[in-house]
Amino acid sequence: MKNGEMKLLYEGKAKKIYESSLDEVIIYFKDDVTAFNGEKKDSIIGKGKINKKVTIFFFKMLEEKGIPTHMISDIDENSFLAKKVEIIPLEVIVRNYTAGSFCKRYGIEKGIKLEKPIVEYSLKNDDLGDPMICRNVVLSLRLVKENVLNKLEYYALKINNILSNFLEEKNIILVDYKLEFGISNNKVYLADEISPDTCRFWDKDTMESLDKDVYREDKGDLIDKYSEFVRRINI
Repeated sequence: MKNGEMKLLYEGKAKKIYESSLDEVIIYFKDDVTAFNGEKKDSIIGKGKINKKVTIFFFKMLEEKGIPTHMISDIDENSFLAKKVEIIPLEVIVRNYTAGSFCKRYGIEKGIKLEKPIVEYSLKNDDLGDPMICRNVVLSLRLVKENVLNKLEYYALKINNILSNFLEEKNIILVDYKLEFGISNNKVYLADEISPDTCRFWDKDTMESLDKDVYREDKGDLIDKYSEFVRRINI
């Protein structure tokens, strides 16, 4: 893929989006890694390749289970072809265990299994630090229609069930994760990525991180832990 020959539509912290055609885009995974809203950042060779590989693997799995994704086909080690969608300005967060900002917000300890999965939302706005936003505010601000919001929650919980069951077989806990969705021709699609950058994965026996918390908390070599996750799920 010759990136210089294509129109760059968007560049985020971890990916670049190029226009492939009127209806398709190329998602390119960078080696950049950031934490704390970009306050900490580095470039780690091989990270983009791993995140793209994991995303493709999970998107294919979810497609087979009835979750529509915007992925069309694989391209190369760092890129895949995707349907062009209008990204909904919300991050959909699913929590199975207490961790991260959830612990800080409510003053509770890390690692408690929740009675049932919690679905939360944050507003996709880097300038505001992606603030949490409740369902009623989402609807009052008309960010999405109620039927679309209901579908996001339905998909998020179905994805949670599929991935949690799969990872449990690999002795991995799906702690929490965030999802992004987009719309094309009035249909909702899972978009963006599902990777160690956007999820918390813990070893079931040791509770050690196999995700970006390794970088956030300086707990070891990021690529080693990401590679271990890839080996554990056999891809």
